[in-house]
Parts: sequence; structure tokens; C-alpha cells
Amino acid sequence: MNLKANFLGLRSSGRIFHTDFEAAENLAKKLLSSIPSASGRPVVFVCIGTDRSTGDSLGPLVGTLLEDKNLTGFYVYGTLDEPIHAVNLEERLKEITVKHDHPFIIGIDACLGRLKNVGAIQLGDGPVKPGAGVNKELPAVGDIHITGIVNVSGFMEFFVLQNTRLNLVMKMAKTISNGIYQASLLHPKGRWQELVNLNEEEQTN
Repeated sequence: MNLKANFLGLRSSGRIFHTDFEAAENLAKKLLSSIPSASGRPVVFVCIGTDRSTGDSLGPLVGTLLEDKNLTGFYVYGTLDEPIHAVNLEERLKEITVKHDHPFIIGIDACLGRLKNVGAIQLGDGPVKPGAGVNKELPAVGDIHITGIVNVSGFMEFFVLQNTRLNLVMKMAKTISNGIYQASLLHPKGRWQELVNLNEEEQTN
């Protein structure tokens, strides 16, 4: 889990709260505008975390929900059955790069943040850095990243994670997975630009 994403030099393209109206649709728009549309690179989601900690289960919950949706055009790694965590992260990343030719990787992880931002989903440029908040040297993951702020940072983060409400994590996981699913319906059909253009028109009106 990336406990302090905002302090690692990662540039976020904006926050979407899971309670926002059309939160999943807005995430899909941002995601499609960040994925190369015609590069031919396989799009791979790496969902990081473990169900041994409630707060850190966001990643594998997203992966499991996506697995149930039978995505087309996107690849997903990291589920409740086969989590990607500190112990196996480096090995699994090697497997992914061997299996997929020059993949465009999107790292998904939980993080802690300010109280006012709890429940926010962030999509940003650059990789997510798992384990940074607990002094673990782990590989950075992703060309871009999606993180969910599941609780408050600043004091005894490990115990904060353990006491994070599953209800919140599950709601955020559903929003993220629904957003990715909606993006998958448009991306392989080349219709992603329609959604991006629509978003731009809404902002100018």
C-alpha cells in the first residue's frame, strides 16, 4: 500500500469521490484520456494489496470485481484469490512483462491521506510506490496509477489500516471497477475519443 502518495512527487489529475454523481463515468473519462489509444500496447491493471488488512484490501477487491466482469481489451492481475503484495510483487511484475509485450501498466493501490480526502479516488501520472509509508523497498508500479484514500495518515498507519471500515473500501472498489469496466467497453472499439470530446464539451458549456 502506498501510504503517502501525495508526498512522492506523483502528479494527480484530479480527485473523484466515490459518492460523487457519476463517479464511475468520470473515472472512465479520465482513464480513457490517459491510455494510449492507438499504440497497440496491451493495457494491464496491477491491483496491489492484501485481504489480511481491511484498508489494504482495496486493490485485490478491485481485481476480483473486474475478474467477475469478464473484461475485454484489458488485463487484470491481483485478486483476493491471487493477491499481489510485498512478498510477490517483484516476481509478478516480471511475469507480466514476459507475458505482455511492452505493456501499459496501471497500478491500483490504497493510500492514506487527509481527513477531508478520505473516500477520494485519484488518477495520476507516473507509478505508484507500494510500501513507501512502511519503509519497504518495493518496485514502483505503473505508467499511471489509481489510488483510493481509505483512511487518515499521520499516526500509527499500520493500525489505521487494520481499523479501516470494509464498507468504505468496498464502495470505493465498486466505483473503481465500474469505471474501468465502462472504459473497457469503449477503448477496444475506438470510441474512447467520443467520451473525451463529450467531457470537453461539458466543461466549455
